[in-house]
Amino acid sequence: MPPAMTDQLDVWSDPGLDGDDQVAVDFLLPTGVYIQMDVPRESTIQQIKQILWKQAQDYPLFSLLGAIDDHIFECVNQAAVHEELEDESRRLCDVRPFLPVLKLIARDCGRAERLLESKIGVLIGKGLHELDALQDQEVKDFRSKMQRNSEEKMQCVQMMSWGEWLQSCFSPQIEPGPIDEIYDARNENDIKITMHYNQSQDTASLRVPLSCTVAELTEQALRKWLTTHGSEEDGGSLADYVLRVSSKLEFLFGEHALIHYKYIRMCLLAQEIPHLTLVHCSEVKSMFERELTSIGAMLTRKTSNPPLPLPPKRRGMSQMHMCVWEINSIFKITLVRGIKVNAEETAKVQVRAGLFHGTELLCKPAVSSESSGRSEYIWNTSLEFDISVSDMPRMTRLCFAIYAVMDKGKKQKSTKNTAMNKYQTIRKAGKVHYPIAWVNTMVFDYRGHLKTGDIILHTWSSFPDELEEMLNPIGTIQTNPYTENATALQISFPEYSQCPVVFPPFDKILEKAAEIAGASDSMSMGRGGKKFHIELKEIMERDPLSQLCENEKDLIWTLRYDCRENFPQSLPKLLLSVKWSKHEDMAQLQALLQIWPKLSPRDALELLDFNYPDQYVREYAVGCLKYMSDEELSQYLLQLVQVLRYEPYYDCALTRFLLERAQTNRKIGHFLFWHLRSEMHMPAVTVQFALILEAYCRGCIPHIEVLKKQVEALSKLKAVNELIKLGTIKSKNKTKDAQLKEAMMKCLRQTGFIETLSDLHSPLNPHILALHFVERCKYMDSKMKPLWIVYHNKLLVGDTLGIIFKNGDDLRQDMLTLQILRLMDLLWKEANLDLRIVPYGCLATGDRTGLIEVVSSADTIANIQKNSSNMAAAAAFNKDALLNWLKDKNPGDALEKAIEEFTLSCAGYCVATYVLGIGDRHSDNIMVRSTGQLFHIDFGHILGNFKSKFGIKRERVPFILTHDFIHVIQQGKTGNTEKFGSFRQYCEDAYLILRKNGNLFITLFALMLTAGLPELTSVKDIQYLKDSLALGKTDEEALKQFRQKFDEALRESWTTKVNWMAHNVAHRS
Repeated sequence: MPPAMTDQLDVWSDPGLDGDDQVAVDFLLPTGVYIQMDVPRESTIQQIKQILWKQAQDYPLFSLLGAIDDHIFECVNQAAVHEELEDESRRLCDVRPFLPVLKLIARDCGRAERLLESKIGVLIGKGLHELDALQDQEVKDFRSKMQRNSEEKMQCVQMMSWGEWLQSCFSPQIEPGPIDEIYDARNENDIKITMHYNQSQDTASLRVPLSCTVAELTEQALRKWLTTHGSEEDGGSLADYVLRVSSKLEFLFGEHALIHYKYIRMCLLAQEIPHLTLVHCSEVKSMFERELTSIGAMLTRKTSNPPLPLPPKRRGMSQMHMCVWEINSIFKITLVRGIKVNAEETAKVQVRAGLFHGTELLCKPAVSSESSGRSEYIWNTSLEFDISVSDMPRMTRLCFAIYAVMDKGKKQKSTKNTAMNKYQTIRKAGKVHYPIAWVNTMVFDYRGHLKTGDIILHTWSSFPDELEEMLNPIGTIQTNPYTENATALQISFPEYSQCPVVFPPFDKILEKAAEIAGASDSMSMGRGGKKFHIELKEIMERDPLSQLCENEKDLIWTLRYDCRENFPQSLPKLLLSVKWSKHEDMAQLQALLQIWPKLSPRDALELLDFNYPDQYVREYAVGCLKYMSDEELSQYLLQLVQVLRYEPYYDCALTRFLLERAQTNRKIGHFLFWHLRSEMHMPAVTVQFALILEAYCRGCIPHIEVLKKQVEALSKLKAVNELIKLGTIKSKNKTKDAQLKEAMMKCLRQTGFIETLSDLHSPLNPHILALHFVERCKYMDSKMKPLWIVYHNKLLVGDTLGIIFKNGDDLRQDMLTLQILRLMDLLWKEANLDLRIVPYGCLATGDRTGLIEVVSSADTIANIQKNSSNMAAAAAFNKDALLNWLKDKNPGDALEKAIEEFTLSCAGYCVATYVLGIGDRHSDNIMVRSTGQLFHIDFGHILGNFKSKFGIKRERVPFILTHDFIHVIQQGKTGNTEKFGSFRQYCEDAYLILRKNGNLFITLFALMLTAGLPELTSVKDIQYLKDSLALGKTDEEALKQFRQKFDEALRESWTTKVNWMAHNVAHRS
C-alpha cells in the first residue's frame, strides 16, 4: 500500500502512486478565454503548451493568439511570487505552481537573456527579479560589474582550443610531494596498469616504470591497441588521444611522471591496480562543442562596448568631496525611535551602541536614556562617541543592542521574548538588563562615503552565546529581511559637510604614512635590544587564541620592523596591536604592509578571520591565497565560503578570487556552488550568496544544466523521503516495511524520476557520472529514514557507487569534521606517515538536507560482533569476532596486510578523535572495510561535547581503544609487544605532527564560528583544541600528557565495552 500524500491540497507532492498521473489545470489566455483541462504531472512546460494550443483551436479568437513561440506561461510559485516559465524544459511537477493555474502571456524581446535569468533563478533558489526589486545601488553596481566580467570570461572560452578547455576545466590532480614512502613500501620501481579502450570493451595489462610520463604511457597503450586491432592509419597519432581515469571524468595530461598524479599515488598506497582509459580526442572535442553551443545560445553578444554609467543626478558640489581626515568633530548619531519593540509593558527600554573594528571596541559605548511605551519607544536624542570622525577606520561598524531594564526583584508575569530568560546581565544594583534585539550597520557605505540621513534598521532577535558589552559585533551587517514582525530602530546620521565625506583613497593613505615617516626620528624604527627580541619571540610563538596585554601590543608596534624581518608569520599579532582608532597608525601599517613578505597560504588564512576587517589586509591575504593549487584551495573552500559572511560589501577581493578560481576549474566551481546554495535559506546571507551564485552561473553557462539536474534530482529524493516518513508514521507495523519499499521503488521507476535521477554528475564528486540507480535502493531504519541509493557508474562497466540522501539532519558539522580528517591525512602524508584514513564524501545541499558517500565493502563493529554471537549482550565482549572477520575476508597471506591496514588506521582515528574531541563513539558508528581499514562515521558531537545521561558522562575514555582492537593489532597473540609498540609509536608520531600544525586547526575552526554549528558557537569551544594539542607546552610535556591519555584509554577500555553492550541491547533488531 503506497504512503499517503503529504498534503491533500498539494497536487505536486503526490508522484502518482495512486495511478492518477493527471492534474486539472486552469489556463488563462491573453484573448480572455479560459480553458480547463487535465494534463500529465510529469509533462514539460513545452509539451503542455502544445496540448493547450491544440485544444485552443476549438475556442473563439484562436487566430488572434499568433505563433506558439511568441508566448510563455506565467504562474504564482510556492513563494507567492509571479514567475515567468521561460525555461520550458522543466516539468510541471518540478515547477510546483502555488495553485494549478497557468496564464499565457506574450513573450518580450531579449529571450536569450530572459531564459538565462530564468534558469539561474530556478537553479539558485531565488528569482533574479527579487534582486531587481531590492532597488539597492550596491546590488545593481555589483551585478553590472559581474555581468561584464562573466561575458568576457565566456567570450574567452569561445576562443579556446579543446586542449586549453580541457586543461581549464579538468586540470589533473598533482601531488609533487615526497615519494620515498611509496618507493619504500614497494620492492619494485614499476607499476602494473589496466588499460581500457573507449572504443571497445577490450582491456590490456601494461607494466611501466613509475618514472614513466603520461605521453610515454599513452604511446605504449596505443601501440598495444594497434598490435591487436589494426594499422597505424586506422588508429591515428599519439596527439589524437588522452588518458582518463576509468571510473571518473579525471584526465591525466602534462609532462609529469605517473608517480606524481594523485590517482596513481592513491592506488599504489592502497596496493590496487590503476584503471585508465585511452580516449580519442574526438570525444573530448564533442564535449567542448556542446559547451560552446550552450554558451552561444545564452550569451548576448555585444557589438560595442557597454554604455557608460549615467552621471549622478546632483551637479556642482556632488562632483567634490571632503576627506574624512579633515573632520575633527566627535562622531555622533541621533537615536529617533524603536518600533515593534518586544518588551514587557512594565519594562523600560534602553539602547546601547558601540563602534567596532573587528572585535575591537574603538571607544566607550554610548547608552540612551530609559524609555517607556507600548511597542513604540521614542528617544529623539543624540548618542555621542568618544572618537573623532577623522580617526574612524574604513571598516568601522556601528552595533546596536535594544534591551529591557527591569527591577531585579520584580517577577515577570509573562515573557514575550524567550531570549530574556536565556540572557540576563545585571548592570547595576537592583536592575537586570534583558536583551531584546540587535542590529549592525557600517559607518561608511560601499563607495567609502560616510553615511548621512535617516535609516531604519530591522533587527535580529536571536543572540549568540558571547556578547561584547551586550553588543554583537561579529553578527551580520545585513538587516532582517522579515520586516513585518521585526523590531525596527530608526536612527539618523548627521551631515558634516554639504558635499560627501569620503575615506581617502589608498595613494593618499601612503602619502600620509610617508609624511609621518619623514617627520619622525628614524631611530624610532630601529631594532630592539636582545632582551626585547627574546620577549618578542615568546609572544610571537603563542597560539592564535592567546590574548595580548596592552604592554605586549605596544612592544610589538614599537618593534614592527623587527617583526617584519624576523617573524613575518606574526603579522596577525601585529595587526591586533595597531591602534586602529588613530588614522596615523593605520596609515603607517598600510605602508608597512606593502613591504611585508608574502605569507604561506596556510598562514594567510588567519587574516580572513573577523578580527582583521581592514580591506587592504584582506586583499593582502587573498593575494597570498593566489599561490594555492586547485587541490589546496578545495581543501579550505568550506572556510573561505563561511568568511564571506565577514565581508561587509558585496564586491570584495575574496569574492572576486573565489569566482575567478571557480570559473577556471569546474570542480572548485561545483563545490563553491553547493556551499553557497546550501545556505540560501539563511536570511542574513541570502542576497550576498545569491549575487555570487548569479555571477558564477553567468561566467560558467555550460555548468548551469549540469547543476540544474542535480538540484532537480535532490528535490525528487526529498519528495520520496517525505512520503516514506509519512507512510511510516501512518503504518508503524513492521510488516508494512516491504510495502513501503515497493512503494518507494514504484515511485523511483516513474518516467519523470528515472529521467531526473539518471545520467547525473554526483554532487559528492562532480567527476563521477551516475548512469542509473539499481534495484538495491532502500530506505534506512533511523529516525529520518535516509534513502540508500545505489548507482551504476556510467564511465566504468560493472562499477557501482552508493550515496545516502538525508533529509532532516544538519550535515554541516559532519562535513567540517571530515574536512579536518582529510587535512590531518594530508599533513601526515606530508611527513611520510600514511595512516590509511577514510575521509568519505559528505555534502550539505540545503536546509537540513545532504548526501553522504557509501564506503564500499565495509561493516560496523556492531554487526561484526552480533554476527559472531547469538546474544547481543555477549557480542560486545567477544574479542575474537573482529579478527575472525578479517581472516574470513583476507585469507592466507592477505591477512598480514589487512592487520597492518587496521593498525595504521586505528592509530590515525585514535589520535584524530582525541584531538577533535569526537563523542558518542559506539559500535554502530565505527566501521571496518574488508581491506582492514577502520574508520569512524556520524560526527554529531565534537570538541568534547560528550553524551551524558542523568548528568553522568557516558564516555569516560579520551578515545576508543578496546581489547579486541589490540587483539587484532597483536595478530591474536597476547604477548606480541612488538606490534603493539609499533601501534603506540604511530599514535605518538601522528600526535606530534598535528601539534606542529596546531595554529592551522585553530584558525580553521575560528573561521567557522558564524556558520551556526550547534557545537561551535564561541571561542570557548575552540579552547578544547588548544588543550588537546597541549599548545603552549614543549613536545616532551605534550607527549607525556598524550601517553597518560593513551594509558587511560587502555585502562578504562572495559567501560567502552559496557557502553557497547548497552548499545547492542538497546538497538538489537
